[in-house]
Amino acid sequence: MLRTEPAAGRPPLPDWLRGLYPFEPKRHMCGPAGLSYVDAGPRSDEAVLLLHGNPTWSFMYRELIPALVAAGGRCIAPDHVGMGLSDKPQDYPYRLATHVANLESLVAALGLRRVHLVVHDWGGAIGFGWAARHAALVGRIALLNTAAFPSPRIPLRIRVCRTPLLGALGVRGFNAFARAATRMTVHRRPLAPAVRRGFLYPYGSWANRVAIHRFVQDIPLSGAHPSMAALAEAARGLAQFRSHAVLIAWGGADFCFTKHFFNRWLEFLPQSEAHLLPDAGHFLLEDAGDEVIPRINAFFGSPV
Repeated sequence: MLRTEPAAGRPPLPDWLRGLYPFEPKRHMCGPAGLSYVDAGPRSDEAVLLLHGNPTWSFMYRELIPALVAAGGRCIAPDHVGMGLSDKPQDYPYRLATHVANLESLVAALGLRRVHLVVHDWGGAIGFGWAARHAALVGRIALLNTAAFPSPRIPLRIRVCRTPLLGALGVRGFNAFARAATRMTVHRRPLAPAVRRGFLYPYGSWANRVAIHRFVQDIPLSGAHPSMAALAEAARGLAQFRSHAVLIAWGGADFCFTKHFFNRWLEFLPQSEAHLLPDAGHFLLEDAGDEVIPRINAFFGSPV
């Protein structure tokens, strides 16, 4: 059953964070794990679903949500289980298929009949994993430095985080993956200290970094990987959206989701309105939010 009240039992957010993230997250139970999500804007069975990746959380959409709401839209921004303000169980199946099932559960519980997507990083695989099964519900789609198809391309710095023992020590012990992400993902300007602190807020201990590590381990690089079937299903489903309105906004200086992925999206969805920002990094909404947020807002507000 959907719980629509603010999540009980969670300590209040500190004032410095509430100033940046002025939302009252709600809670939906996905089996034994509680999933935190922002639900902003007018009550409607139509909403923009904003999906983050690793190692971020709904905090990354903190400026886009008010813009979309001001234009009259409803926004749903979940934190995947293990991430952000959601529960972080230690013994949990942190696989792509599980995240897709959790999203399926949330959308059904909210009674949404029309869903527009904004996806970033792992949000692409999770969002299109859901969309492949519910194409009739899908409206407009905005892609931000993401993928929803298999690729052998993975940077060395991420491969290192997958190595036994060393990977766990770096990712969970020293929070190296999340800390590096707050520096390597912007190119135009560094993150403000408070913003960097906001991205890192949910990941203050070994236990709280469990899903960051599991997401890194869950990148399927071969057919034998447990999540390859779920990713292949999402990729097969992309053909269903060749007549949909699609916006691609892409940071061309992204070390992970490079221009190769941008070009692959144009092969899958050639009708896309595509914008490549050569000097912007992976955290596109941080590096180029002044350009990208108005573009996304206009995209969702324009007639079909």
